[in-house]
Parts: sequence; C-alpha cells; structure tokens
Amino acid sequence: MKIDKTLLTGSLSLLLLKLLAEQDMYGYQMIATLESRSDKTFSLKAGTLYPLLHNLEKKGAVITYEKTANTGRVRKYYSITPKGQDLLQDKKKEWDIFFSAVNKLLEGGQACATD
Repeated sequence: MKIDKTLLTGSLSLLLLKLLAEQDMYGYQMIATLESRSDKTFSLKAGTLYPLLHNLEKKGAVITYEKTANTGRVRKYYSITPKGQDLLQDKKKEWDIFFSAVNKLLEGGQACATD
C-alpha cells in the first residue's frame, strides 16, 4: 500500500535528524538509508530531501562540510548540531503525543459527553 505523502511531511525532519544523530551522511546516503530501513515506505526524491535539509541548516540544526570519497568525488555531508539534538528530542516528544492521540481515536476510546 502506498502511503499518502501528506502523512510523511511532518515526520521527515524527525527522521532526518534521527539518521544524522547516528552518523554524518550525504544526501543520497540518507535517501538510501530511509528507503532501506522503512521497506521502501520512505522513498524520497532529491527535490524533497534537499529543501528539508536546507531548512534544518537555516534553523542551525545541521551543518555541512565537504569530504572527498575514495573515488575522488567530493560529497557534501550533513552533521547534526547540539541545537539539532535538542530539536530531535522535541520532535520525538511531539511524535509520541501525536501517535498516542491518533491511536486513541482509532481504537475508539471513550466518547466525551456533550451538553
């Protein structure tokens, strides 16, 4: 089943920060890792990824640096900052609240009485 892309929008920054908390990565590496770990549920295009990364960079959550690969190709790597670590924790808490609330509704929790 294909996932509605609007459901992914709010969670992509969380997922990118999580990957970068594990290790510095370059763009294609993030795309491949997200796709692999999610059984292809998160299959991003560069046109989706890079604006998110630029936004995180503007917020001071990530920084970039260049590194030459064994092939001689220069790649732009992204690294999470302390501010990004804080943002990751905030986004995790936000996700937990959202996930819990959606599950309560889907499981048919008690209805509120209205007058």
